[in-house]
Amino acid sequence: MNVEELRDFCISLPDVTEGTPFERFSRGRFTILVFYVCGRMFCYFNIDDFEGVTIKCSADQIADLKERYQAVSEPYNGDKRYWISVAVGRDVSDQLLKTLIKQSYEIVKAKKR
Repeated sequence: MNVEELRDFCISLPDVTEGTPFERFSRGRFTILVFYVCGRMFCYFNIDDFEGVTIKCSADQIADLKERYQAVSEPYNGDKRYWISVAVGRDVSDQLLKTLIKQSYEIVKAKKR
C-alpha cells in the first residue's frame, strides 16, 4: 500500500478529517498527516518518509500483534499502552492494516459516544 492509498482509505471512513498539526514542531523536516474522528486522532504517519503507520489499538491486542508480526512495534511518539506502529510492506498485509486502522477508528469513535 502506498501513501495515497492509505490516505484514501482513512478519509473514506465516516466523519473523518485530516490535518498536519505538528508542522511547527518539525521545522520542515517532516510532515505528519493525522486522521481524526470526533476531533481525536486515530491514525498518523510521516508522508515525507512513508515507512510506517501509527494507530490506536486495544490494549489486550498489542502483545499478541507484536509477537505475531515483525512489522508491529512500539509507536512513534505515542503511549505504548494504547498505540502501535506498523511498518508498511512487511509481514502485515494491506488488508490486515486496513482492519487495524478501522479498529482504531472504532475505538476512538466509541470514546466520544
